[in-house]
Amino acid sequence: MDLFDSRQADELATLLALFEHGSFAAAGRALQRHSSVLSKRLAALEDRLGIRLVQRTTRQLRFTDAGARLVERLRHAAGLIGEAEQEASRGAAQVRGRLRLALPAAMGRRWLSPILTEFALAHPEVQLETEYSDRFVDLVGEGFDAAIRIGELADSQLVARKLCAHRRILCAAPAYLQRHGQPQVPADLDQHNCLGFTGLRSWPDWRLTRQGEQATVRVRGSLQSNDNEALLVAARAGVGILAGGDWLMHQDLASGRLLRVLPQWQLDSDSGVFLLRPSARFASASTLAFKQWIEARFAQGAPWETPEAS
Repeated sequence: MDLFDSRQADELATLLALFEHGSFAAAGRALQRHSSVLSKRLAALEDRLGIRLVQRTTRQLRFTDAGARLVERLRHAAGLIGEAEQEASRGAAQVRGRLRLALPAAMGRRWLSPILTEFALAHPEVQLETEYSDRFVDLVGEGFDAAIRIGELADSQLVARKLCAHRRILCAAPAYLQRHGQPQVPADLDQHNCLGFTGLRSWPDWRLTRQGEQATVRVRGSLQSNDNEALLVAARAGVGILAGGDWLMHQDLASGRLLRVLPQWQLDSDSGVFLLRPSARFASASTLAFKQWIEARFAQGAPWETPEAS
């Protein structure tokens, strides 16, 4: 039998209702179906099983031994299903079980992993499963409970919460700027060694904006990579100009290891750091707990902007 065959499930529900209420009329009222419908369901069940389950008379119903045994097994099965539903419901209300998160690679390792560590200590019954990657994951298709994404958010069916603003800026080491000079306008970048992040959608073009003004420069350089942190190391050493998120370069700017280049300009338009979830309905308690935790953490300021981050 297919457990999820609605026709067969209706037949078994009819048998149980007849046993409990003692007549087609009473069972029909309980199931909100006409007694003739229940009579047809019972006949179909008996035909399918090839055995008489209920002896019908004009005044009463009498269950056969086979019918009584089947009812007993069905009531036991119904109890198990009820327990399973209660267990699932309790699991949704308790902060426990697996929580799968998709996180951006470099930002995740640097700024989000400490937050996750604190969350894990606060919720020891949650089994965290994290994927650090810059690929665009399919939350629903790949079974993720939530994700953190950086950039502009495309329209989707996902539930999104903006955690903070995000900017991409240009920086370079003081030693580089002493050797090569400070660019004055975006077009000057054509004469500079620009470190290329190949994960940027517009690479090798840098699309700069300033108060509604836009400028696009096709940049060149001696080093390009799909890893922002590797490029940051090169920028610190004075290899060239780096375009990256403020989360990547905040500490180096605060310490003076890097200086802003074209400080009135930024790469692309303002975007954000977002928490994404497949649905707001029927979210597990662990997912909701993580949502509240990460929102509370960012409400204090982006991790890279807090005093202890400098």
